[in-house]
Amino acid sequence: MSIGIIGGTGLTKIKGLKITAEKQLKTPFGKPSAPYLIGTLKNKEVIFLARHGNPHCFPPHKVNYRANIWGFKKLGIKHIISIAAVGGITPNMKPTHLVIPDQIIDYSYSREQTFFAKNLAEVTHIDFSYPYNQKLRMQLIKIATKNNLPISSLATYGCTQGPRLETAAEILRMETDGCDIVGMTGMPEAALARELNLAYATIAVVANWGAGKSTGEITMKEIHQHLEKGMDNALQLLTKFIKAF
Repeated sequence: MSIGIIGGTGLTKIKGLKITAEKQLKTPFGKPSAPYLIGTLKNKEVIFLARHGNPHCFPPHKVNYRANIWGFKKLGIKHIISIAAVGGITPNMKPTHLVIPDQIIDYSYSREQTFFAKNLAEVTHIDFSYPYNQKLRMQLIKIATKNNLPISSLATYGCTQGPRLETAAEILRMETDGCDIVGMTGMPEAALARELNLAYATIAVVANWGAGKSTGEITMKEIHQHLEKGMDNALQLLTKFIKAF
């Protein structure tokens, strides 16, 4: 059984992935962000997609989430692990930390949110009470615990529009709302996976403190430094998870 991997900022390729084929799909929703890389990792078949393209050229609000998720479904994928760079809001969410979120609050707008928009016989709804697949989440948490990889196993992901970073007032509002981390790509990706009955979970890497949570301005240099270390830990978790999957 293959598993799909979506790589976010800081992850456009996976070390150790032996690529056997590339698929550039046409979908009813346009082109996916990049070719799907089909290969093996720890002797398990995986299909990898760079969310922002390779090179990294699609900002969060311009990613074709529908095409990306639909492509995984067409390729026979039933399980997706998303890797995402996020900002930390609550005290435990320090840079380089790994988080397996369990909830989402969506602050994005003007994105194509659903596959069920046109030519419907009836309106289609999905239950989204718990946006991440619990079985996948628990497998990731179990692997992290077994291998002494520090993670937060409960967190609410606040999804903003981007591509700009948030203001300090926006981060304060999000903290009041109950958000622990902030990112720009969690939605509608998770909802689209649910619409196609794909099991979906996220490994979030904290790249920086959210605005107002540290002194001074947030710099891209700082983000990249934290991502380099955090992504190494995320890849350790991902690799061990795939080996055991």
